[in-house]
Amino acid sequence: MGANSKPAQISREEWMSGCQKLGLGDINSFKALLPSLELGFMERADFRDFFKFCFKFNLEGTQKTLDKDLVVCLVDITLKERIAGDRLANFKEFLNTTKDVSYDRITLDQWISFLDFSIDCPDLSVYDEDSSAWPVLIDDYVDFSNGMKM
Repeated sequence: MGANSKPAQISREEWMSGCQKLGLGDINSFKALLPSLELGFMERADFRDFFKFCFKFNLEGTQKTLDKDLVVCLVDITLKERIAGDRLANFKEFLNTTKDVSYDRITLDQWISFLDFSIDCPDLSVYDEDSSAWPVLIDDYVDFSNGMKM
C-alpha cells in the first residue's frame, strides 16, 4: 500500500503515490472509483499486503502490537468476505475468552499467520500441530475450536 513512515498516518506523498498507482487524477475519478473498491478483487499477495497495512495503520505510537479487543474488531472488518464466518466467530471468541495474558496484545506475525493459516488450512480437523510451524497462538486457537466441537 506504500504507507510506511508513521503508524496511523498517511503523508501527503504517500497519498499522492497511492492515487497515482490507482490512476486517480482528480476528485471525480476518486469518487468514480470508490464504489468499486471491494477487497474481494485483490489477489492473495495484494490482500496480504493490505492486511499487513491494516495492522500497521492501527499501531499507536511506538507500540509493535495491537490490543486484542482492537484485533477482534479488525479481523471482522478485514476478513469478513475472505474467511468463513464460523472461523472468524471462533477466533474472536477464542481471543475474547482466553485467560492467557500473552494474547492480550497481538503481534504482526500472529496477525499475518492467522490470515495465512485460515487460507492454507480450511479444515481444522486435518491440522497437525506436531508437523506444523505456526505460532503457538494458532495451536491454541485450534485446540479451542476443536474443544468447542466436542
